[in-house]
Amino acid sequence: MSKIKSRDTKIELAVRKKLHALGYRFTVANKSYPGTPDMVFSKKKAVVFVNGCFWHGHEGCRIFRMPKSNTGYWEGKIGKNQARDRMLEEFYVSKGWKAITVWECEIEGNFFDAISKIVDALSD
Repeated sequence: MSKIKSRDTKIELAVRKKLHALGYRFTVANKSYPGTPDMVFSKKKAVVFVNGCFWHGHEGCRIFRMPKSNTGYWEGKIGKNQARDRMLEEFYVSKGWKAITVWECEIEGNFFDAISKIVDALSD
């Protein structure tokens, strides 16, 4: 698991590249923000989290399947990730920020819909 990247993943790089090409400017993985969002749009008061479906337990997703071995460990690990994701979203919303979550399956399924989801949220 030490080889698993927490930032600069293939899907995250694709999203960043497209948003930058559309003229959006942001900071990347800014550790001064709680939860280290993947992208921070400070002028728009918005943060973007690009979540891997497996690591964040995306319910109802074709990518996410609970492992059959060591199930207790994985349920605990993924459950903590989900709880942290909810807490971070509530934190940012309570501060008047937009917290946008884009899932791996959304990006792989229809990339332009995923980008539209971010652009629409930033336009509000």
